[in-house]
Amino acid sequence: MNRLLQEIRNCKVCEEFLEDGVNPVMSASKSSKLLIIGQAPGRIVHYSGIPWDDKSGDNLMRWLGVEKSVFYNPDLIALMPMGFCYPGSGNTGDNAPRPECAPLWHNRLLSKMPEIRLILLIGLYAQRYYLGNRAKETLTETVRNYKIYRPLYFPLPHPSPRNNIWLSKNKWFEEVVLQELKESLKGLF
Repeated sequence: MNRLLQEIRNCKVCEEFLEDGVNPVMSASKSSKLLIIGQAPGRIVHYSGIPWDDKSGDNLMRWLGVEKSVFYNPDLIALMPMGFCYPGSGNTGDNAPRPECAPLWHNRLLSKMPEIRLILLIGLYAQRYYLGNRAKETLTETVRNYKIYRPLYFPLPHPSPRNNIWLSKNKWFEEVVLQELKESLKGLF
């Protein structure tokens, strides 16, 4: 596992497309129980080198009901984005994750984490990649129907503060989905 993690940290496959340069950000261990698959590091995370080291990460930890000491313990939680490097920003926010990363690294990492019991698919990119044609037409419908993807997958919206409007329109998410997610995590660690 250590050799693979070092190989990922040294990756320069899409360097020519990244204005801010390469800095693959992830965390994993052969003992990880929960895998969180997000989109791609944002600018803050790119420079800190710590996954989810921003307001989105704070929201995600609140959603999970875990402290930083648990969240950042790779023996408990693996943090693997669809794109490992910050993709830069466009007119409406950060660009989409680079498409090279998931096909290049995900299966190799997953094969080294036999203890994974639950995978959180955060955002549309992770949901489409892992659920394929089983994903619903919209992220909202995929998240609303989270039970059909269990026991392995649990789809969630992105915890970005930009999604506060979505959260206010979909009260069922915090009232029902997050409660069941927290229940699912109780026996995991």
